[in-house]
Amino acid sequence: MPDTQGRSRSRLQTLAQLALAVAAGAALGLGQAPWALTWVGFAGLLAIVALFARSRGPRGALATGWGAGFGYFALVLNWVTEPFQVDAATTGWMAPFALALLAAGLALFWALAFWCAGRAVPRRRLFALVVFWSTVELARAYVLTGFAWATLGSLWAPTPALQWAAWIGTHGLTVLTLGSAALLVAGLRDLRLGWPRLAAGLAGLAVLVAGGTAITPPMQDLSGRPVVRLVQPNAPQHQKWDRAFVPIFFERQVEYTAAPASEGLDRPALTVWPETALPMLLENAEDALARISDAAGPAKVALGIQRVEEGTWFNSLALAGPGGAVEATYDKHHLVPFGEYMPFAALFARIEVGGLAQRAAGGYGAGPGPRTIDLGPDLGRALPLICYEAVFPQDLRAPQRPDLLLQITNDAWFGTVSGPYQHLAQARMRAVEQGLPLLRAANTGVSAVIDGAGRVLDSLPLGEAGYLDTPLPPPLRVTLYSRTGDLPLAILLGLLAFTLSLPRRRVSVDAESATT
Repeated sequence: MPDTQGRSRSRLQTLAQLALAVAAGAALGLGQAPWALTWVGFAGLLAIVALFARSRGPRGALATGWGAGFGYFALVLNWVTEPFQVDAATTGWMAPFALALLAAGLALFWALAFWCAGRAVPRRRLFALVVFWSTVELARAYVLTGFAWATLGSLWAPTPALQWAAWIGTHGLTVLTLGSAALLVAGLRDLRLGWPRLAAGLAGLAVLVAGGTAITPPMQDLSGRPVVRLVQPNAPQHQKWDRAFVPIFFERQVEYTAAPASEGLDRPALTVWPETALPMLLENAEDALARISDAAGPAKVALGIQRVEEGTWFNSLALAGPGGAVEATYDKHHLVPFGEYMPFAALFARIEVGGLAQRAAGGYGAGPGPRTIDLGPDLGRALPLICYEAVFPQDLRAPQRPDLLLQITNDAWFGTVSGPYQHLAQARMRAVEQGLPLLRAANTGVSAVIDGAGRVLDSLPLGEAGYLDTPLPPPLRVTLYSRTGDLPLAILLGLLAFTLSLPRRRVSVDAESATT
């Protein structure tokens, strides 16, 4: 009877720990856009670390990590249900399962990190947690094509601390964030003996925020800079390919392209339309491109369009010059699994499940990789990014440094609550990491001009049709992170994780005596 009561009490304690971990994970998620409650999110992180410190053994640590991950990803990724509602009659039933499975699957990364840290000797457990948690967050950006959405380092996007991304990248920010949290928890657990760790944790936060303020580049002088125009047609996804609405959205974009220059600004040198802005294939778009070119005058137009080559469809960006001539194309290379292509396509075809965002029956083909396109002597070279590619820092490592980043996207798939704002926040992180301005043309918003310090200089709100004229900010200096990428951090974390994973050496009493 006593053993039964003990096991019941243990199960209740485990369930309570799991519930607290889920709640703490959700609190951590509130630090991400659109809520952007950085310090609430950091408090949630402290709670997660404290729960880990109290967990019993590797199994208890695993449960804490999985619960925290599930709470975090279930809140932050709530937008994944939106694509299934575009054709709710066919795919709506999948929405809750998609969110639950995605959150549960991504939580396994955190569960693995917490389990590994839980096996460390007690005095190294918090240090091990920082190492293994940072490692799996980095791995999440690469494993199985990667899913780097809402990394822990982007918690600092609303604060000056994001400027550290220029030096150590967003994943480096993750390490500093987790390290500060671990030091604070270690100090608070024993104020009498742990005050040096508490002081070190507070110092870490001060370096993050105050240091970020100190290294923030000053505002740039934009006088005399070429003007760019961003076009936002605001085509809801359920109407975007509807034959009755296609002409309306096309004419709207042509009208915005032909509009006179905004007051006090020169005529735009470049006009940018969003992802898949034209409904036809590039091979059939000669007349449409000629009309667009007439509307743009001498300006070039970068726009999203699909094309086919040797039977393979591509989600592409085309640069149209005078007369509608196509001067350059770029094919998206980092495709969205279950959106633009289907892993295990034959298996899913049996249950009539296809990619949500694809229009080609077999999904899209992947382009060759990052490359720049020449926009002319005034604008320089641009690195195109189509939608999802702006989430991955590694997708910005082109053979040569561009003068600007050019993102076209269709965030109508992400709904109106969180997805578009998180996507914008991640674009800001990419601009800081590279020290480059970023032009962002989004179908339904948020279209924005971002400078190399991650500041949104001007934007079009979500859910509004319109256009935006603004001078193009010049590039900042070459950043350290743009030279190194994630490789140094990956090597360091790999070595530390390997060292912490080595079996503990057991020294016998006799051996100890012999040594002494």
